Amino acid sequence: MNNETRTNPGRGGDVETVARVTDLVKAFNDQRVLDGVTLDVRRGEALVIMGPSGCGKSTLLRNMVGSLTPTSGQVELLGEDVTALGEAALDRLRLRFGILFQSGALFNSMTVAENVALPLREHTDLDEDTIGIIVKLKLELVNLREAADRMPAEISGGMKKRAGLARAIALDPELLFYDEPSSGLDPVTGAQIDQLILNLTGKLGVTSVVVTHDMGSAFHIADRMVMLDRGRVLKVGSREDFEALRDAPAACDPTTELIRQFLRGESHGPLTHRRRDGGYEQDILSTAG
Repeated sequence: MNNETRTNPGRGGDVETVARVTDLVKAFNDQRVLDGVTLDVRRGEALVIMGPSGCGKSTLLRNMVGSLTPTSGQVELLGEDVTALGEAALDRLRLRFGILFQSGALFNSMTVAENVALPLREHTDLDEDTIGIIVKLKLELVNLREAADRMPAEISGGMKKRAGLARAIALDPELLFYDEPSSGLDPVTGAQIDQLILNLTGKLGVTSVVVTHDMGSAFHIADRMVMLDRGRVLKVGSREDFEALRDAPAACDPTTELIRQFLRGESHGPLTHRRRDGGYEQDILSTAG
């Protein structure tokens, strides 16, 4: 599906495209995990990428940040062709964006404050007093300043994610990528993470790309949404477009009904029919034979 015109609903006017994925294909052996994905990310928006498990969400994210090399197609990030960059140039580009991993990905041998300070020590010439001030500011942004001297093993999963977010914003990135930010969290902690994403996007002007299958979170934080299935883009639209689709009566079109089932979290529909008709019985019988 072709992307729509680059006008950000709710923000008004034409805006700059800070990331663009064009005809992206990623295959592992003979399996195409991404099959011709095309989408844009607009400066200052929160773009949510969603879809069923195994649809290629995290693979798309890893291609966008340069940790995987596409089989074919192109990824442009902040004006750079990621697919054409050497490792040194890619490392320089990575200083302009941050990533929040599912687990927080903290170094267990470092305190929370030391984790946040690490990119500042590695990539700037700031003195330790200045780094200490910046670390406190970043921890305050994620409501975690009181845990600065604690080790990762001493804090909860939600606190680890907030610490990971503080580290991701240590260098004041233009763009933030989130991989399942509310995964494994209780509803209250998940809502806190959602609010942090909104605050960073709205107050600091950071562009956010969020991979999630949590529909409550998605509808709370998104300006626009992208629905993937089997490595393809089924729909790109505003949050309001997807809300209207979610709340609409049943559709005759199979693709629309598949998206609607996912958005509503229903147990019956094209997704479950497809899994049921996926050759399970034949697979069991062939194994037994």
